Amino acid sequence: MNKTRCIIVDDEPLAIEVLKSHIQKLDSLEIVGTCADAIEAFDFLKSHNVDLVFLDINMPEMKGTDLVKTLKNPPAIVFTTAYREYAIESYDLNVLDYLLKPISFERFLQAVEKYKQQNLLLEEVSLHKNNGDSEYIYLREKNVIHKIPVTEILYVESFGDYLKLHTPDREINSRCTMAALEKALPDKGFVRVHRSFLIAVSRITSFSPVMVAIGDKEFPIGTRYREKTFEKLDYNSFLNK
Repeated sequence: MNKTRCIIVDDEPLAIEVLKSHIQKLDSLEIVGTCADAIEAFDFLKSHNVDLVFLDINMPEMKGTDLVKTLKNPPAIVFTTAYREYAIESYDLNVLDYLLKPISFERFLQAVEKYKQQNLLLEEVSLHKNNGDSEYIYLREKNVIHKIPVTEILYVESFGDYLKLHTPDREINSRCTMAALEKALPDKGFVRVHRSFLIAVSRITSFSPVMVAIGDKEFPIGTRYREKTFEKLDYNSFLNK
């Protein structure tokens, strides 16, 4: 059985020991590292394969929330904190779960179960290439498997653990998360402009500092997605002309 590789990031030794104890009770998890701050964790993640991060928010030098913002393809993140006021910000960052200290084993198990469920949803979508190197995805809708050329995708909207994928001639509803679909699709062709919207860059017909559009359909640009969106659109070089 492949174990889930975990790291713990916290500046409090006691908090690390609590999570270590919880993780060691489960044969499906293994600890591959512990980090005392977010900067150490950033370096660790660059050189190690990690599936799941238990990440404290309120740390010196760099907050856990800031670390997540710097990661282009982060592993699954579970925030751990003693402060409820960070809950809204963590929701915007699309992390797996948010655990309040002191963390009980029961609540820890709920977070682990969420991780397992997310992995099951990853199996609902996969990317393939045919002999001509044209890419397409398989996406399940109930008992039907749809084969969708990547170039036909206009945009995708998210509804929790479900999403709706739009092409010029069909809409496909699937029990799949946006995070799973993002991992399957080629990064260069798509941009997450909002927590709820993933857009095909080549299909964007107009944009402004606060929205992008495909024809008459407009999509808001979320604050945390603005920098990446402008980078994909080469917007900043346009402003500097």
